[in-house]
Amino acid sequence: MLDYRLSDETEALRTTVREFAREVIAPQIGEYYERDEFPAHIVRQMGELGLFGLPLPEEYGGGGGTYFDLCVVLEELARVDSSMAITVEAGVSLGAMPIFRFGTEAQKQEWLPRLCSGEMLGAFGLTEAGGGSDAGSTRTAARLEDGHWVINGSKAFITNAGTELTGLVTVTAVTGTRPDGGKEISAIIVPSGTPGFVVGKRYSKVGWNASDTRELSFDEVRVPAENLVGERGRGYAQFLSILDEGRIAISALSVGLAQGCVDESVKYAGEREAFGQAIGRNQAIQFMIADMEVRASTARLAYYRAAEKMLRGEPFKREASIAKLYSSEVAMDNARYATQVHGGYGFMNEFPVGRFYRDAKILEIGEGTSEVQRMLIARDLGLG
Repeated sequence: MLDYRLSDETEALRTTVREFAREVIAPQIGEYYERDEFPAHIVRQMGELGLFGLPLPEEYGGGGGTYFDLCVVLEELARVDSSMAITVEAGVSLGAMPIFRFGTEAQKQEWLPRLCSGEMLGAFGLTEAGGGSDAGSTRTAARLEDGHWVINGSKAFITNAGTELTGLVTVTAVTGTRPDGGKEISAIIVPSGTPGFVVGKRYSKVGWNASDTRELSFDEVRVPAENLVGERGRGYAQFLSILDEGRIAISALSVGLAQGCVDESVKYAGEREAFGQAIGRNQAIQFMIADMEVRASTARLAYYRAAEKMLRGEPFKREASIAKLYSSEVAMDNARYATQVHGGYGFMNEFPVGRFYRDAKILEIGEGTSEVQRMLIARDLGLG
């Protein structure tokens, strides 16, 4: 028998985060968004709530919860603001998880407690300017020299890479040639402040304006050989598995944005009057909002299903791709509908749906584009 009711603990977590998002984030995030500024004090408060350590073991300072708990948190944050949601998602899924999944015990002891507490943010440097979806075309290179990795190259679109809280970036780099002639790609931890490691200016973005995204460059950057994460030559494969998990998280974030569009549209439709009555009494508006709720509810079931399979230890790659693909497109559709419900005010940044509209598009691109998801789903069906 299927049961999608949340446990008492997860429901309590959802309630806590919902209240935090509404009472702490909502009143002030618009100002940071307009200033294109990263609100470090809000991020620290999320760390104090334990959000960055949720799915990690208590022995490393984590909350001992599950990856599904993280997804529920991301949904609640994104109902109010996606910049803070993606900051948590990237900090956990891309910053801490690679070290937890593949790092040595020494690496876990050194980095995870600070990452779990939110005292420090981690980032993952995979994407390169000329690579995009073709992450296997990595050009950044690292060579072993006198017990150190010497790294040269650059990375693009890296989240949490240059905040005052950022403590490390794990980067993928070509470390040799495989027996079949292909690139041997490994993952290496580069602490912030390492000589030769230069963090570029914040990108001027369409959305997620209160999150931190930057270009990184490496010029003869030297880090100890023991900063290798996992097996040499397994960096790309390791990160692909991290992406599978991350797609469930991005699906949850997308559902949050889609549900936030419903929340704001219901509120506005009940308050805004035209032709002598609230616009929510007009069937055209009712049907638009009803369709938005249907999409958000269905997308939620998709990420619940993917998370369920993951937690049971079953293959979940296809379900993760389905959830990510569907929910990101639902988020985009709902943002468009919510803007329409709000009319001219939907085009104003002072209204949350203006931010939602700007934030939605990247969900169809980040952590695997919609086209990549369709390709993965088709392959899993035995096509191609």
